[in-house]
Amino acid sequence: MLVNADFSLRAAVTPRQYQWIASPQPGVERVMLDRVGGEKGRATSIVRYAPDSWFPRHQHRGGEEILVLSGTFSEGDTHYLAGWYLRSPPGSCHQPSSVEGAVIFVKLGQMQPDESSTVRVDTRDVSRWTVRHGRECCTLFSDGIEHVSLDRIPAGAAVFGGPVEGAEMLVVEGSLRELAQEYERGSWVRLPPGTYPDLVAGRCGACVYIKTGHLANLVSRAGASC
Repeated sequence: MLVNADFSLRAAVTPRQYQWIASPQPGVERVMLDRVGGEKGRATSIVRYAPDSWFPRHQHRGGEEILVLSGTFSEGDTHYLAGWYLRSPPGSCHQPSSVEGAVIFVKLGQMQPDESSTVRVDTRDVSRWTVRHGRECCTLFSDGIEHVSLDRIPAGAAVFGGPVEGAEMLVVEGSLRELAQEYERGSWVRLPPGTYPDLVAGRCGACVYIKTGHLANLVSRAGASC
């Protein structure tokens, strides 16, 4: 299956464009944002757990990254409220579920094979936030390849201060605006390398999940295949 699979192209999905598709497990639905491969392929999705839904214990050979957007997401007896960031390395196993229901942002099969650390960040913890370049930032993960953070961007401020080598964003609160296009809460945007001076926070500001650095090899491979 291929969904927004050309990483040299811009891609965006707003909540008005969500298409909920049933997963193999009853009570769990997802919106496919990008996907390369089948059920165990490379995928980025919004996933919705109905109350008392679950998945059997399973392994993620390429790792899994989760941001809990609403409700309570559980792994066994450990429960994560909205705002938790979970990063589990390749080869990790879990049994996900939700008693009350939850919506999560999920990235599967996208980690480096040698990544080995388990990361758990509660973004509601004020000590996790610092001020950088005039905005509040909560670093979620950073290595020599990619950087992942939550950024609180003031109204009208540019998302990026200069060129980027590709970026991926999810609007967690507020909105982003680019000329006549509005990206409201829940919008996902993936950008190829370039400059984006017209991409700014909306009139009430925005809190945005931002990942950079991870698309460079994918974009270069897409260009080589043309």
